[in-house]
Amino acid sequence: MRIPDFKLERYFARWEFSAPYLLCTSDIEGWRMADLLALADPEARARWESLTLGYTESTGLPALREAIAGLYPGVAAEQVLTFAGAEEAVFVLVNVLLGAGDHAVVTWPGYQSLYEVARATGAEVTLLPLREEDGWALDMDAVRRALRPNTRLMVVNFPHNPTGSLPEPAVFEELCALAEERGVYLLSDEVYRLLELAPARTLPAAVERTARGVSLGVMSKAFGLAGLRVGWLACRDAELLRRCAAYKDYTTICNSAPSEVLALIALRAREQVLARSRAILEENLKRLDAFFARHAETFRWVRPRAGSVAFPRLLRDMPVATFCQELVEREGVLLLPGDVYEFPGNHFRMGLGRTQLPEALARLERFCEATFR
Repeated sequence: MRIPDFKLERYFARWEFSAPYLLCTSDIEGWRMADLLALADPEARARWESLTLGYTESTGLPALREAIAGLYPGVAAEQVLTFAGAEEAVFVLVNVLLGAGDHAVVTWPGYQSLYEVARATGAEVTLLPLREEDGWALDMDAVRRALRPNTRLMVVNFPHNPTGSLPEPAVFEELCALAEERGVYLLSDEVYRLLELAPARTLPAAVERTARGVSLGVMSKAFGLAGLRVGWLACRDAELLRRCAAYKDYTTICNSAPSEVLALIALRAREQVLARSRAILEENLKRLDAFFARHAETFRWVRPRAGSVAFPRLLRDMPVATFCQELVEREGVLLLPGDVYEFPGNHFRMGLGRTQLPEALARLERFCEATFR
C-alpha cells in the first residue's frame, strides 16, 4: 500500500506538544484518571481493581460492546466491533469494502483517512464539497449526481469536522434511503454525535436507519477520553462485521485491557460525562460569539450546530498558513490552517472543547490587534 502523508497529523506532530495553547484540537478536555474512576459503579470498579494485563477478546470486552450498543436503540452487542480508535476502524472497513474498480463518494473538507485510505485500496474517490455559502449543508442532489454504477461506499461525517454542520433530519433520512435504494454502504462518521448544541436535534445513527448503514464511534470526542484509543463500528450486516474482525487480526488484534474497562466506566456514566462536555462547549461558544462579533472585519464564521470544532475564514489579505504560523510563533496559540485539507478559501479549524480557550482566545485577540491595526 502507498498512501500520502496525513497532513493534519504531520502538522500536529510538529506543534501539538510544544505549543502551549491549543485552539484547534477536535476533542473535549481530557478526563483525569481519578475523576473518571470516581464515576465507576461497583461492578466496573471491581473489574478495574482485579484487572490483569493480558490479551483481550479481539471483538472487544463483551460488557463494553453491550454498553456501546446501548447508544443505539435496537442494536445488539454482537452488532458492535471495537478497535484501537476510530482511525483503525476506518482503515479496516474501507479495506474490506473497496478495491480496484470500485468507487466511493466522500464529503469534503474532512478527515483525510476517510478518502485517502479508499484511494490507497485502488478505488476511485469523488470528493463532495460542502460550501460555506450554503451554511456547510449537505446537497443531496450533488450526492445523487456523484453516484456511479460501481459506487460501493458513501462516507459522511455529521456532526461535521471541521465545520460543525448538521443536516436536517429529513436530509439524513433521504441519505439513508438512497443507500438502500442503490445498494451502497453508508459509512457514517458519528464521532461528534451527542455534542449537538440542542440535544433535541440529535440525528438517529445510520445503523438505526438502514441495514446498509455503518456507524463509526469513538471515546475521543464527545466523551473526552482520547487517550483510551477505543473506537467501534456498529452495523447490522453480520458478514461485513465478520470480515472486519478477520482483517483486524492483521492490525491490532485486540484492544488495551485498561482502556476497555475505563471506556466501560465512562459509558455507564455517560449522562454525567456528556453533561461535562456540553458545559465546556456552551461556555466556550459564548466567548467565541463575542470574539467574532468584535472582529467581524477580520473573520467570518458559520456558527457550528454541533460538535467541538468550527471552520472560520480569515478575511484579511494574508494566507491563512502564514497567519497560523506567525500566531503560534508569537503567541504560542495553535490553529489548524485549511491547507491541511487542501480546501480553498483561507479557512482554519478552531477547537471548542478545551478549558484553556479563554487564555488562548485572549492571545489570539492580542495578535490580531497587533497585526491588523
